[in-house]
Amino acid sequence: QVQLVESGGGLVQAGGSLRLSCAASGFTVSNYVMGWFRQAPGKEREFVAAITRSGVSTDYTDSVKGRFTISRDNAKNTVYLQMNSLNAEDTAVYSCAARPAVIGGVTSKTAAYNYWGQGTQVTVSS
Repeated sequence: QVQLVESGGGLVQAGGSLRLSCAASGFTVSNYVMGWFRQAPGKEREFVAAITRSGVSTDYTDSVKGRFTISRDNAKNTVYLQMNSLNAEDTAVYSCAARPAVIGGVTSKTAAYNYWGQGTQVTVSS
């Protein structure tokens, strides 16, 4: 059974940091491009970051560049999102997603990802 389980969300003050984790089971994450997406209330889901299977290449949406870092530990079947200098606009449910690497590399397109987690809530108070 394929599962992606996010953790690490919570309430943090503006300027603070959080580290999200995404634990995968039921498949080998090293064969997948992994991404993080977020959805704020009343808004569409948006791309945050993605990382290639080796971790060598990454991509970020402009609003988080320099503040967020995506990484992965294939031995632990886990992907991370380090979030620094958080602001109120970062408040959202954050979900991780997996895309088979044989199909292609990092992408911001939601439809390109096959597996999704349920998400973890991040709330930034100003």
